[in-house]
Amino acid sequence: MSNHWLADRTRLFDTSGIRKVFDLGAKLKDPINLSIGQPDFDVPEPVRRSAIEAIESRKNGYALTQGMPVLREKLAAQVSKEYGHDDRELFVTSGTSGGLLLALMALVNPGDEVIVFDPYFVMYDSLPGLVGGVVVHVDTYPDFRIDLNRVADAITPRTKAIFFNSPANPTGVMAEDDVVRGLAELADERNVVLISDEIYRTFAYGRPLVSPAKYNPRTLVVDGFSKTYGMTGWRLGFAHGPAEIIREMIKLQQYTFVCAPHPFQWAGAAAMDVDMTPHVDDYRRKRDMLLAGLADDYEVAKPEGAFYAFPKLPWGTGLEFVTEAIEKHQLLVIPGNVFSRGDTHFRVSYAADDRVIERGIEALRKLARKKS
Repeated sequence: MSNHWLADRTRLFDTSGIRKVFDLGAKLKDPINLSIGQPDFDVPEPVRRSAIEAIESRKNGYALTQGMPVLREKLAAQVSKEYGHDDRELFVTSGTSGGLLLALMALVNPGDEVIVFDPYFVMYDSLPGLVGGVVVHVDTYPDFRIDLNRVADAITPRTKAIFFNSPANPTGVMAEDDVVRGLAELADERNVVLISDEIYRTFAYGRPLVSPAKYNPRTLVVDGFSKTYGMTGWRLGFAHGPAEIIREMIKLQQYTFVCAPHPFQWAGAAAMDVDMTPHVDDYRRKRDMLLAGLADDYEVAKPEGAFYAFPKLPWGTGLEFVTEAIEKHQLLVIPGNVFSRGDTHFRVSYAADDRVIERGIEALRKLARKKS
């Protein structure tokens, strides 16, 4: 095929570095997989049963673009109870990622700037370019804490939005409540849309998540069911925020994703009644096991949520370290430059069986001590 057929946007980014590690892992017979950003538990049985019942009762056609009432109204009632904003509307998206893309399509014109905290979830650094936006990075190294002064300095007349993710991927760090409030108020004061990605809100270990929507009613929140309920393949998310933005996102969904999967919306409604506390407690324990195992050999900012840690490399570049981890120890982790302009860390996911985590700790210790 002639190269001139391809749009310029296809050259804005390469194949996901995470996907490349997955491809390498597929060649291993017994990999120690600490790379996957999804829960290791299955969808709860009542939720699976609800999906099956929806399919068997022929709820398999198109859903309403804004979401089926069985789920949308249940979510809207929960959001209204939490925030009580008069101008807050909600709709069901085709995954959280779908919600993020629709948000940028609705908000960002070519040349508009989007602030992204470094390190970042990979899509934050890529999606703005798809709509002609320009990413402005705000560094959070070395402790991955947001400096509000840096944010204020980064805002220009072209700034349209700020991506905010807490607990964060890849670090697991949660923003302090005063920082959340400060960021929310700064965005409101500067007339910038704060996009709060709250997909990990259930996995908060020391304190409950505080959304910036608590302090800024114009915050756009994107959330979903994938991580909390282990249904990453079901592509079910939702977004809520100012009515003007949400209505435009719904309109754009009509011409892109059309709707979220119909039967899984019934399952999502059932999922909202399932207590996931035992899994959250288990992931807190897994986090502590990983941190204890790496304490003597790695510098790690303590993850307060999600199910990731972002240790500092003990030697070499991310590519060198990860290549040796795979080739010598069958260990799959993700180099930090997948999530950052820097190349000083790597991501570990502890959403794994205890035995896999134990094997991973052993391999990581050997890697750290190899060149010490």
